[in-house]
Amino acid sequence: MVALPGVDPSWSTYLDVPSTSAADRPGTSHRWHYLDNGADLEDGAVRGTLLCVHGNPTWSYLWRTYLAAGRAAGWRVIAVDQLDMGYSERTGVFRRLADRITDLEDFVAAVGPTGPVVTVGHDWGGVVSLGYAHRNREDLAGVILTNTAIHQDPDRRIPAPLRLALAPGVHGLGTRTTSAFLDVTLALARPALSPDVRRAFRDPYRTAADRQGIAHFVSDIPADPSHPSYEALTATAEGIRSLEVPVLMMWGPHDPIFSDPYLEDLARRLPHADIHRFERASHLVQEDADTASTAMQWLAERSVGHPAPSSDVPSREEGASAGGAPYVPLGQRLTDLAAGPDAARTAVAQMQPAGPPRTLSWRDLADDVSAVAAGLTALGYGPGSRVSLLVPPGVDLTVLIYACLRIGAVIVVADAGLGARGLSRAVKGSAPDVVIGIERALVAARAFGWPGRRISASPLPAATRRALRVEASLNDLRAARPAASVVEAPPADADAAILFTSGSTGPAKGVVYTHRQLSAMRDAVAATLGLGEGASLVAGFAPFALLGPALGATSVTPAMDVTAPRTLTAQALADAADAIDATVVFASPAALRNVLATAGALTDAGRTALGRISLLLSAGAPIPVPLLEAVQDLVPSATLHTPYGMTESLLVADIDLAGIRRAATAARDGLDGAGGGVCVGLPVHGARVAVSPLDADGAATREATTAPGRTGEILVDALHVKDRYFRLWRTQHESTQTPPWHRTGDVGHFDADGRLWVEGRLGHIITAASGVLTPVALEQSLETIDGVRLAALVGVGPAGTQAVVAVLETDAAGRRPALADAPVAEAARSAALGHGVDLAAVVAVPALPVDIRHNAKIDRTRIAQWCGRFLSGARAGSL
Repeated sequence: MVALPGVDPSWSTYLDVPSTSAADRPGTSHRWHYLDNGADLEDGAVRGTLLCVHGNPTWSYLWRTYLAAGRAAGWRVIAVDQLDMGYSERTGVFRRLADRITDLEDFVAAVGPTGPVVTVGHDWGGVVSLGYAHRNREDLAGVILTNTAIHQDPDRRIPAPLRLALAPGVHGLGTRTTSAFLDVTLALARPALSPDVRRAFRDPYRTAADRQGIAHFVSDIPADPSHPSYEALTATAEGIRSLEVPVLMMWGPHDPIFSDPYLEDLARRLPHADIHRFERASHLVQEDADTASTAMQWLAERSVGHPAPSSDVPSREEGASAGGAPYVPLGQRLTDLAAGPDAARTAVAQMQPAGPPRTLSWRDLADDVSAVAAGLTALGYGPGSRVSLLVPPGVDLTVLIYACLRIGAVIVVADAGLGARGLSRAVKGSAPDVVIGIERALVAARAFGWPGRRISASPLPAATRRALRVEASLNDLRAARPAASVVEAPPADADAAILFTSGSTGPAKGVVYTHRQLSAMRDAVAATLGLGEGASLVAGFAPFALLGPALGATSVTPAMDVTAPRTLTAQALADAADAIDATVVFASPAALRNVLATAGALTDAGRTALGRISLLLSAGAPIPVPLLEAVQDLVPSATLHTPYGMTESLLVADIDLAGIRRAATAARDGLDGAGGGVCVGLPVHGARVAVSPLDADGAATREATTAPGRTGEILVDALHVKDRYFRLWRTQHESTQTPPWHRTGDVGHFDADGRLWVEGRLGHIITAASGVLTPVALEQSLETIDGVRLAALVGVGPAGTQAVVAVLETDAAGRRPALADAPVAEAARSAALGHGVDLAAVVAVPALPVDIRHNAKIDRTRIAQWCGRFLSGARAGSL
């Protein structure tokens, strides 16, 4: 074997193994090649053996990162070359799936693993490794799977690339005569493999004779029940249902062969499995993502756990803000109001493009929820069913949310504000059982191949229903007759919702909440903001479509495109407020900017309606004080609050405009810890908040503290914090690695009065030669320069010596990015020196990239990458 990148030559080993396979004559032995990192490890120091099995057409080289990572973590890693593959013997015999499982058993018996065994498989090696695991449970400690398939749904054709490889006239030519099958597989890597790694994968398969095993592996795909290997595959697929050992599945969702339906099948067979989808990875997930370190983290977590660190922050039980009301189901207030004296009062309203608003009373809402719940049940949905709701906020979405929660179905909420690709990624990743959507969403479901059955939110023509594969409409659900018996409430700790993040810091993540956690979210909002029965609110923010009825508050959705907050006009806001005599408004900063921009068109009645507002809430992104003060003029009787939170914890802290002014005064007076970011106030009812201070490298590695003036990652602990991320085991592990805290990824500090200040994101910290720098405080100063609309501060270059660059969205910027003109650059450098920062460059651009949903969160990571190209003189591309 030639020298290979990433492989220690001492790992390469050969072993003659007696065969017991029915494919071989009695007394036959075969020479196996394998990689083994444990030749000089002491048995007492080894925690066990990872048995890694490759698929077709790779070989043990696929697992090189596991051998390196495993050695460091105390695991012996043995990566086999299956017979007829890699550098193992070419046996000259067609080896079926059953033979390969027996072959692996023969090899393990001969090699003698150290300690308990964890099987690790990929592609058809996943099937072989599962066959071994099913039949050899005594020493089995765990199972790790990467993109593979254990069952072929008879109603689905096998993947197109495999159909092509099996086609007469193509099979022999593509798999054996030429290296086409191998080359196509290697081309699936994202990003492309380096030339030396590509050569390493190709090295054992230089000749047609070397590639005979590749051809046989393809021929052995059990495409239907008549195939000789179908029985062995089915025995394994059914047998693994009783596996009780820990299981980890790591998946590349861009795999054109073993795509998400195969993951979903495995998840049903192994429901206790931990799953992590590497959103940008494809078939060769080991090459595309760091699966090796994820596997080692998982092994450590499952084996020894992580004890909670010491902290100077009191526990939830000891803390003054412990809070937490007894569990009351989220929809209980809706039911109670429907049966009480206020049954005829408006519960939910939806503004229409023309004509009066659409409304439902509490009684009508409860009846509609019961009818839709019955319709969903009649179609076979119930506890645990995942229902993707692609319906704009309003009456129908409210009804669907509470109908799903009543029958124990899990609502999946990913809005169109994620953009077409982001929304498609979110829906596919959540693997819904059914998609309920407006026609545009159902067209997307058909075009992008989203999983699940289809229900339309509105009636559709018969031809359209057939084309979109719609089996029912929301009105069809309503036509079902509710059962006379009382529906049993779902368990408090059962999953209730998967809510997707905005995607402003990477691919949108699904955040799982239980029924108990959603109810705690309702209670935190009620206790913090004083919202409850009798309140009336304009919900220009999607979460309140879920929470309004749960609070017992009348809620109205204004006439706007919810995927574009900037479409909310002042008159639309006023009309919505007037429709229900609203006293509360919730809108994003982007929406409020457009409200102010269109305030000149307000009617007298509109101004009167806004004058009745007593509470205005704005969240989703930092909101400048000048904007708040301008909004105050529009709603003169309102108290203005800017609660801080995230999808993982809707409320973390809260502050009003008066509090912001006091905090600003403290900052100007130089009081302990005040200033340097956005003040978001005090922790909300029932929440504990702390920071994990940054070390010299900008990492949040230190113990949680509430001491003033110490910048670190913001941590939160509350009953209303998310349960977990959906099928993102590694992300969840990283967010909870210091129990009981959820690590937010935001960076900030406390001042002497206990107020929290947010300074940016952990991933946006700049590590310059002069020290660690957070971006927000200086960005705020830069945005006070005449002509500057928005500012981003980024670091360019290697960590520890990064150059600090200001990128400014300016009124005077041309169509192309350029170095800022002298007056703006001079003002920017002067502002930076006031913060002790020396700017390496000031760049002016026509527009900075922001997230789609909020139209406000700056994508500093993207800007930093672009800046590196722009300042080096390379082709920078668009920002």
